[in-house]
Amino acid sequence: MTCPQCDAETVVVGIPDAYADHLPEGESGVAVCRRCLTVTPQPERPATDGDLQSVSEAFPADPEAAIPMALAVGLLDSLAHHRRSIERLFEAVAEAGSDPMLALERLADDRELEPAVDLGARHRQLDQLLG
Repeated sequence: MTCPQCDAETVVVGIPDAYADHLPEGESGVAVCRRCLTVTPQPERPATDGDLQSVSEAFPADPEAAIPMALAVGLLDSLAHHRRSIERLFEAVAEAGSDPMLALERLADDRELEPAVDLGARHRQLDQLLG
């Protein structure tokens, strides 16, 4: 599958039921762009989950942290609209043993990515909001 924003390849992962409320109704997976990090909901779970570290090593290695991190990145286009969801997803990342703010900083610094959202600016804004 290719990204609808930039036509780069994507990695598709299934979303655990615990995070279903962060997706449009009826969607059970997401495709994460390897270039711009756009997260696109998918109607079906893949037969096998892709490895989010193949997008960037900045994603946590543990899927229990990487999946909520990817969902949070997909919501960064509007902090005002998605603030509560981002907070809950960041809590899940932290509960799985990873630092979501550090992961976001590393994603912003990854020179191989061309994020659709200014991750550095979002990192600073989240630091103030969640501080």
